[in-house]
Amino acid sequence: MQIDLSGKTAVVTGSSQGIGLAIATGLAGAGARVVLTGRDQTTLDAAAEGIDGEVLGVAGDVTTDEGTAALLDAVPDADVLINNLGIFGAQPALEISDDEWRRYFETNVLTAVRLTRAYLPGMRQRGWGRIQYIASDSAVAVPAEMIHYGVTKTALLAVSRGFAKEAAGSGVTVNSVIAGPTHTRGVEEFVRSLVGDLPWEEAQREFMRLHRPNSLLHRLIEPEEIAHMCVYLASPLASATTGGALRVDGGYVDAILP
Repeated sequence: MQIDLSGKTAVVTGSSQGIGLAIATGLAGAGARVVLTGRDQTTLDAAAEGIDGEVLGVAGDVTTDEGTAALLDAVPDADVLINNLGIFGAQPALEISDDEWRRYFETNVLTAVRLTRAYLPGMRQRGWGRIQYIASDSAVAVPAEMIHYGVTKTALLAVSRGFAKEAAGSGVTVNSVIAGPTHTRGVEEFVRSLVGDLPWEEAQREFMRLHRPNSLLHRLIEPEEIAHMCVYLASPLASATTGGALRVDGGYVDAILP
């Protein structure tokens, strides 16, 4: 497939590393002008150096009004919005405080809602746009060790479907991507918190065996594998795909549909 995003501006939240950076790199490779977001400008600059293409790094905490305003001042319009920013971590269900529930919901859900409200009207007016929410297999198979994370990812599926209806008939598509267990630095730390400080290959095998046995890959997914789906959904080729929850989960979710 020939994917050409030349002339398009793509905002990717939480894109200084991991899945977000892989998505940004893929979009830039397709010709898009890519906007990286994160809290630290130095980290964003370092990430941008590894991307071949036009890249802008906007530092700020987009979970806050100030950080969101800084992003919108720098990039008032976007053709592609990838809501990737998210936090996760293991915690016993009965020990999750109200404040922690609020922090997860603010970061993983409301930030995406806020940016969708900001960018969707312009996309609709121009008659073209792509909005994506990076969800998780945890949205469907909520893990016992982090139900607060799972609940927020479930919410994103509903957010995505709802905004797809809001954008109906406008030339703007809205989808969520259900990412499976993915190999990032944060996940490496999470894996070791569950299986101990083993050599990485052994730790990964133990984690998949004990905590993600449904995976048909029997390994963690690489961030670039998530990015391939996101680049396709951002392209003109995906013009008839909207309101969907597309799985890049390595077959982890044991169902025909989410």
